[in-house]
Parts: sequence; C-alpha cells; structure tokens
Amino acid sequence: MPALLRTALTGTVTWLGVQRRPVEALEIFGEPVAEMPLTFAGFADETHAGLTRPSCSRVLGQHPRGTTIRNSRQLCLVCAQEMAQVAATLGMERIDPAWLGASVVISGLPDFSHLPPSSRLQGPDGVTLVVDMENRPCQEPAITMARATGGQGKAFKTAAQGKRGVTAWVEREGTLRIGDSLTLHIPDQRPWAHLDTARAGKAG
Repeated sequence: MPALLRTALTGTVTWLGVQRRPVEALEIFGEPVAEMPLTFAGFADETHAGLTRPSCSRVLGQHPRGTTIRNSRQLCLVCAQEMAQVAATLGMERIDPAWLGASVVISGLPDFSHLPPSSRLQGPDGVTLVVDMENRPCQEPAITMARATGGQGKAFKTAAQGKRGVTAWVEREGTLRIGDSLTLHIPDQRPWAHLDTARAGKAG
C-alpha cells in the first residue's frame, strides 16, 4: 500500500545555485547555475554535498558537534513567495538567493517552509528530493546582505522566522533545470497525536 500521496500541487524551479564555500566564509555565498545534476550525494560542486556530514548546531540535542552523521542537509530549498515577504519586511526590493546559500528556489507551493517532513518533490525526469525539515534562519546571510547592499538585511534572522525554507536530500538521481515543475508528494498519515505534549516537554 503506497505510503506517499501524490498531490495536485506543483512548484516551479525559478533559480538554481551552488554554494562552494562554507558559511563561515561570511561572503556572498552562492552563484547561479543553469542546471543541477544530482546524485545520491547531492550536487557535486556544493559544499554541503556528501553521503555523510559533520553534525552542526541543528542536531546538538542528538550528537556532539562534529560527529559524522548521515547527510540529510544536501540541499537548501527556499520559496520565491516567502523570500519576497522577507524582503518586504526588511524594506528591500529583493533578496538574491545567492546571499542565502540557496540551492533551489521554488515558486508556487503554499506554506513552503512547513511542508511535512519526508515529503517528496519530484521533477520531470524522476529526480526526487526528500524534505528533511524546516531550515532555521541564522545570522550569516544577514552579514552577507549587509556587505552586498551597504547595510540592508541586518534583521534577516528575525524577519525570516518560519520562511527560511527547508533542507532536503536526494532520493532518486536526475537533473534539475530552470523551469522544471516539481510535484509534491506527502506522507499519507495523520499528525502524531502526542505532538503538542512532546513539544511541551511533558511525559507522554
């Protein structure tokens, strides 16, 4: 019995980019590319590529920093509409996805940063990305924006709460291209009944 539900919702790839250096470089992160060939290790030129990665602040509750873990953060996906909202909050005309270290900008999927974990985004040739979880804003893009714009974007971390996109990994190899339509597939299960209790830190 299928565990994933193919929905009628699709998003369009409007930008592709590669981040060749780690965020600690504190400079304009990425550069646009015309297409993105993806293997099980992600995008070969990307600093986040690989089957494994050293653990970071996102998972300090589970692993000491620097522990080798499975890489579920191969790609950073952001939503064009959400980035426009963040730019408006910051009083900016636009946000260059390269400043965010974004891999893929997708237009047209609602409430993008809160897609259910384990959702799939599938392209025309079958290439399939698995949503790991919401990406939390950090301060590095604000520093990059300020340098690139002469001071704008310093409040990015606050403005981008709930709109920073998602991290993802490659389930099926293939190539992403500008203009590709990505079909959303979601887990066909109800929400966990004890979610609110667990978040509150109470005994189940």
